[in-house]
Parts: sequence; structure tokens; C-alpha cells
Amino acid sequence: MRTFHELHHGDRPLLLPNAWDVPSALAFLHAGFPAIGTTSFGVASGLGRPDGERATRDANLSLARRLARLPIHVSVDIEDGYTDDPEEIAAYVAELGVAGVNIEDSTAEKLLPPQAHAAKVAAIKGQNPGVFVNARVDTYWLGQEATVDATLDRASHYVEAGADGVFVPGATEPAELRELAARILVPLNVLVIPALSLADLAELGVRRVSTGSLPYRAAIHAATQVATAVRDSGSIPAAVPYPDLQHRLVRYARKASAGEEVQ
Repeated sequence: MRTFHELHHGDRPLLLPNAWDVPSALAFLHAGFPAIGTTSFGVASGLGRPDGERATRDANLSLARRLARLPIHVSVDIEDGYTDDPEEIAAYVAELGVAGVNIEDSTAEKLLPPQAHAAKVAAIKGQNPGVFVNARVDTYWLGQEATVDATLDRASHYVEAGADGVFVPGATEPAELRELAARILVPLNVLVIPALSLADLAELGVRRVSTGSLPYRAAIHAATQVATAVRDSGSIPAAVPYPDLQHRLVRYARKASAGEEVQ
């Protein structure tokens, strides 16, 4: 199996679907994806909490341990690291025991000084040299300093600190993506952009595409569609058959309790 790092250098961008629990991760595994990420929005929402409030620390640790039995690479979205202390963040990443982490350079919807985020990246890499650190730049996402130059300046700090990839959610314009990909010296990660296919993004130089919270939000939408279709005598949307999902979970539980990898 190719390493998580190697998956960022294939013929086309790595499509990283984002799970929020074991069943969603098993579904992506069943669909043939070689790696998955987690979505902080989906995990926080499952706790009844908004995203970005440092509420997912313990839930992500628990989820990472449950996903460790899967024969795929796992990258965990750790928001801003849940603390301002770089060494505490690095120790937390070591506890996760995953192939990668995604860490954002904003707290409470405000950009951090790039030097502060770079210190977090450096600490994580210092304690966890094999972990793929995806440094997220929130300029476009928050609409703060949302220019190519400001984004590149932040990205350069993170790359110098040891980041293995740079994530720029919210950047969607082809010309800007091309410039970012050309001038950032590590793989560029973006969110799904409906107007651009994976082939289009590959041509622009993008190396990783994340689904973010889209699958979670689509699942919530589908659940509502099912209920309203039954109520209104409409057409019921397709669903995974109960026996199939039950089989996956029984197999997962049996293998996990035996300390075996779930195939």
C-alpha cells in the first residue's frame, strides 16, 4: 500500500472523503478509498456543538482510536489544536496515532499570527516526524486577508516550519489556484469545487481535494428527504440495505475486539 505522503503525488489529486463516525468511515472504505479524513464540523455537530469551539478534542481522540483498525490511512481534523501551546498540541497528535492531521491557522473565526501557527506546525513535526501535517490557511475561508500574496506569505511560514501540505479552503478561482499551487512548495489541498473536476484541479496543480463536511451535510439532507417522502407519499431515496450495514458493523466490532485489522 502506498504511504499517505505518496498518495499526494499520484496522477491526479488525492480525493479525501471526510468521515464523522465509524459507519461513515466504513462506507468510504467499502467504496475503495485508500485514505479518509475526519470532519470537525460533523464530529462537533454529532455532539450538539458548533464547529470551531474546541469541542471535538476528546471525541476525535476516541474516533481516531476506533478508526485505527481500518486498513486505510486516516487524517484527523484537529481544528486549531485545541490550545495555544504548541507542545501540548504535539503531544495530542502523538496520542492520535494517525497518518496525518489538519490544523487551521484561526481561532474563534479570527486569523492567528502566522508565526504562532508555524510554531504549532514545528512542534507537531518535532514530536511526530512521520505524521503528514496539513497546515490550513483560513484567509479565503474567513474572508480575512483573502489575497494570493497574503495566503502565500502565511503558507511560506508553515512550509518552513515543516508542513507537508497546505490547505486553502474557500479558494475557488482557477487563476488563483494555479498561482497558489505553483508557488507553494508542498501539495496544495482545496475543498470540493463543484465547477471544477478532479482533472481540472490536477491541471491547475492541486494535489489533494477534501470533501469537508459535505458528506455529513448531504447525509442530514437525505435523512430529512426520507422522512418527508414517507409523510408526503413521495419517492423514498435510496439507502444502504440494513443487512449490508449491519454486516460491516458486526465484522468491525468482532475484529476490533480481537485486536485485529478490519479488512
